[in-house]
Amino acid sequence: MSGLGMVTGFNLVLLDVGIIVALTALFAWIVNLILRGVMRASNPQVAVAMRRLGVAVVVAVGAVLAVQELGVSPSILLLVIGLVAVAAIVAIRVPLENAGARFFSGIYSPFKVGDTIRVAGQAGRVIEINAMTTILLSEDDRMIALPNSTFLGQPVENLSPQAWKELVVPVTLTGSTDLAAFESRMLKSLSKLRLRLDPRFPPVFTVKSRSVQGADLVLTVMVRRPEDREPVLAEVNFRVSEELVHVRQSAPKPPDPSEPPSGS
Repeated sequence: MSGLGMVTGFNLVLLDVGIIVALTALFAWIVNLILRGVMRASNPQVAVAMRRLGVAVVVAVGAVLAVQELGVSPSILLLVIGLVAVAAIVAIRVPLENAGARFFSGIYSPFKVGDTIRVAGQAGRVIEINAMTTILLSEDDRMIALPNSTFLGQPVENLSPQAWKELVVPVTLTGSTDLAAFESRMLKSLSKLRLRLDPRFPPVFTVKSRSVQGADLVLTVMVRRPEDREPVLAEVNFRVSEELVHVRQSAPKPPDPSEPPSGS
């Protein structure tokens, strides 16, 4: 009888764990929807990163609750995760700092390859931006490598003519996306902003990299007036986010392996 009680108790624990897993998945889905709505006017890449972070936090909380329900002390698990995380951050602090700075400076810093900038007492034309450094070519043909973290703590002056006109929005697409169709729909959508855009320079998509997994694009938009920068950037980010949602919803679903192939 005691054995039957133990089996029943174990089954109840498994049931509770299953409920926690289901609720975790539900809350993760809700958090993803909320963050998607809140950050629609933000940069698409930042919005995706924040949604992934929110889902990861919910999953981590659910995992701790599930472990606790199984009778294992979650404090040990949290201690191990914390120690590993601290050790990893200390070991790769400088590369992580530069890589993180590259992510945010690539989105928010008002310069690109080909621009002439001045920062931290150095000036030159930007000839390369990689994960760790930004490389400048000075007027006397010297190469200057600046850590990307420099651009988060120092004022950056773009010396290129009419640099204020240019807005750059990075876009990441999955491999199944029809690139030509996406570009056509986006340019048609952006035509509604023509009163705020410089008619001499229509919006342009540039492919930075492309592989089977997807493509990294850059959308360049030229505004008509300096005061149009912020509202136009918010509107462009919103329209790009809406189109990315449309792409995900219209993507063909993978075949269900449980269904027999047609014709069999």
